[in-house]
Amino acid sequence: MANDLVRTPFPRAADVSAAQRPERRGTAGWIGALLGLAVIWGASVPLTKLGLQDFPPLTLTALRYLVAAPFFAAVLLGRALPPPRAVAAAGALGLLGIGVGQVSQTLGVREISASVATVISATIPILVVVFAVVRLRRPVRRRQGLGLITAFAGVTLVAAGDPHALLAGFNTPGVRGDALMLLSAVAVALYYVFSVELMAKYSVMTVTALTSLAGACGVAPAAVWELQHSAAVQLSLRGILVALYLGVLVTVVGLWVWFHALNRLPVSVAAALQYLQPLVGVAASALLFGDRLGVWFLVGTGLVLGGIAGSTAPDLPSLRKALVPQPRA
Repeated sequence: MANDLVRTPFPRAADVSAAQRPERRGTAGWIGALLGLAVIWGASVPLTKLGLQDFPPLTLTALRYLVAAPFFAAVLLGRALPPPRAVAAAGALGLLGIGVGQVSQTLGVREISASVATVISATIPILVVVFAVVRLRRPVRRRQGLGLITAFAGVTLVAAGDPHALLAGFNTPGVRGDALMLLSAVAVALYYVFSVELMAKYSVMTVTALTSLAGACGVAPAAVWELQHSAAVQLSLRGILVALYLGVLVTVVGLWVWFHALNRLPVSVAAALQYLQPLVGVAASALLFGDRLGVWFLVGTGLVLGGIAGSTAPDLPSLRKALVPQPRA
């Protein structure tokens, strides 16, 4: 029914039964929620760079997940925990997704412009699809391979800024930041692919809470060490608001909306709405930091979006049946 409602959004009033109207309202509501989520997540990289003006990277990452920790702890109250082996697996995924993925993202954002970091992180959806089909032992289709090549060609243009930079071997100051952002995209994509296997057996929010709490525990000691060896902390209202934004809106609200929307809308619709994220991120970067968006940056961004759209959208519904769980109450 949801597929029909999305494909034909404006039927005649006489064709809509009383039973369909509540479902239509619910579908429209989730589409609106995902549009809002695209804005929230799209602004996360530029705001991370803004927060780095007040906090060093490990501390900012730890604050994000420590802010979210009470919410995830509340989720676990009154719930039966998975078996110890599953809890350990969730902990390992938390260290992968947060200890590697989010930490490398924050370190990368510090090294390069927020607009470049935003576009590189936009490759996560296509990496999820590729890793998923490999995990399911399916062959990578030609369209998926071409999409991956196209997207990473776009990332190369965005990172280099000019094809002539390729001839110089990427001997640019931002090459380390580019590599960190690619590492982050790979780690986060692997986290998504492997976490849904746990979510197929246990509730979505239980696994999300366990992985997030494990990640927070893993990053916190590193942040303590960083604070002892860094003088870069400037406690300000701006920094506190950024940490709250990243912890509450991006992490808690964002994950709740995303996983629940996946079970109420076609995945192709949900994914298409998230293509707005890099556009929001680039616009926010230009507004906050005056990032200059040259011709090659725009061409590269177009290649990234085109590669993602061409390789993921047609196959997401079938992948959802195999990978995305139905959450339990």
